[in-house]
Amino acid sequence: MAVKNNNFRRLLLTFGALSDLSTELTAERKFSDTAAVMLGSVREAIGVREGALLLYTDKPSLLACVSFQGYALFPEQGFIPLLPKHVHALTTARGAIILTGDNVPTYLSFNGNIAPELFKCLAPLRVRGKLVGVLALGRREDEGLYEDEELEALCMLANYVALAVHNHALSQSLEQRVSENLRLLGSIHKFYDNALEAFAAAIDVKHVNLHGHSLRVGRYAAGISEAMGLPGNEVAGMKAAGYLHDIGKVAVDKHIFGKAGALDAAEFREVADHTVVGHKIVSGIEFPWARIPEVVRSHHERGDGSGYPDHLRMDDIPMPARIVGVADTFDAMTSPRPYREPMSVGSALSEIVRLASQKFDPAAVHGLLVQIRRDAVGSNKSPFLQPNVVCNIGPNDIDQLASLLHHKSTNGRVYSA
Repeated sequence: MAVKNNNFRRLLLTFGALSDLSTELTAERKFSDTAAVMLGSVREAIGVREGALLLYTDKPSLLACVSFQGYALFPEQGFIPLLPKHVHALTTARGAIILTGDNVPTYLSFNGNIAPELFKCLAPLRVRGKLVGVLALGRREDEGLYEDEELEALCMLANYVALAVHNHALSQSLEQRVSENLRLLGSIHKFYDNALEAFAAAIDVKHVNLHGHSLRVGRYAAGISEAMGLPGNEVAGMKAAGYLHDIGKVAVDKHIFGKAGALDAAEFREVADHTVVGHKIVSGIEFPWARIPEVVRSHHERGDGSGYPDHLRMDDIPMPARIVGVADTFDAMTSPRPYREPMSVGSALSEIVRLASQKFDPAAVHGLLVQIRRDAVGSNKSPFLQPNVVCNIGPNDIDQLASLLHHKSTNGRVYSA
């Protein structure tokens, strides 16, 4: 009767462990915690004092401990290297394995930091014929031998533990691939950004007074876009477009850039043609952001049709070109030229606001004001204005310009609820 009662108790414990393991298969927690719960359930069901859950990896081939219980001395990061013969033996074993002094070398090596002598029974964890780990158990609670009933229960439980281990491995593999892809994308984007920055610097190399202009326009355009609430990919695209907006100037005679006086008609036409030339250059290139060619062509268009090359009016000018147009104008005003000194930030903003709605898009101008106000109060994580430009205007003055801009863009209309 006592034997039957013990068997019935073992059966109940096994079913209880199966319930626990089924729950752990879908539990959202750290796998180390899941492993500890599964190992504890198996120990209680089988009636063992000691045990460890070891995960198998094939590169390099070894068993690594993810959880251990009951041992007085056990390495925190325990591992056992495996030879091909060990992997084969564990993969092809039928059921649980009782370890003896003679058969230990068949399944485990002695080259790791875990002594195989600590284990009395192994339950290989396999999914679709592939080894994913091992349940390694030590002494029984009563110091007795592992009986057939315990071994059968252990094999049943091992199937559930194997599924949990396999799911964890799949998750880890997916996370690793995603992480590697993100790192690769990050390096590609960094290379792309660095290449564009180098290209922008090369565009401006013809004249000392233009040095850094394209880089600044790209960063200003990105900042204005961010202040306008554009999504991250659009902001990155605007930066690239700003870097390349003047690419057509590589075909312009460098002596024109150094002329101190007004350009004659032929010289102005040559400068104006840089938009068309640049458009031809970039139109055959597949950029990550497809709107770069239209920015290169249209960044000198103005809302009243006075711009070039197509004399577009505001609604016909692509918004990215309007943004770069504001960024380009602001940098030109606040940078030195052979024929004038640079304007102050306050003077440049006042002039741009005065021309808003007529020549410049009010939303883009507002984005410019927002970023410069952030600089003025020190709330920008990195300064919007470039080091060559000193912010000489306070928040209150910027707020007044923003109010004037709003008045102009609404034609003085006042709305009430």
